[in-house]
Amino acid sequence: MISEEDGKLLVKIARRAIEEHLKGSEKFELDEDIPETLMEKRGVFVTLEKNGALRGCIGYPEPVKPLIEALIDAAISATTRDPRFPPVEPEELEDITVEVSVLTVPEPLEVERPSDYPEHIRVGVDGLIVERGWARGLLLPQVAPEWGWDAEEFLCNTCMKAGLPPDCFYDPETRVYRFQAQIFNEEEN
Repeated sequence: MISEEDGKLLVKIARRAIEEHLKGSEKFELDEDIPETLMEKRGVFVTLEKNGALRGCIGYPEPVKPLIEALIDAAISATTRDPRFPPVEPEELEDITVEVSVLTVPEPLEVERPSDYPEHIRVGVDGLIVERGWARGLLLPQVAPEWGWDAEEFLCNTCMKAGLPPDCFYDPETRVYRFQAQIFNEEEN
């Protein structure tokens, strides 16, 4: 578990990494002492919202890098490399809020029948990954409540995020994973 204090530090570092990158800095230097828990390998996503609307969201579903490194890379990527949006311009920064989601390790969702998946998904608690072949889609736990989806709608939308048909979870070749996240938001000024 990440403490509330460390979560605030993550959000602050994500914001600074974005600001430095948009100023043209090639390398982001940390000037804080980084707690050991933030050096552990963890999955992380950085979500940017502008006036309440999604403006970018990119991250690492798997714990492949130390959290702090993955955070900085995800923050810069959400700002400049989310294919759904043009890169963030420096003048937009004052209207953008930063959210950091630190993930648990995704675990396969085991069910007897594919139709059982929805009853094993906890809306607002679980995030989902749907995978078939090379196609893979992920939705964070906070997405389903934001859209008012039930478990089946959440699963269908994760399938579509992967570029697959909404009912692809019925295919035995499709794998469904769930994970949880600790979510830290930038405080309003």
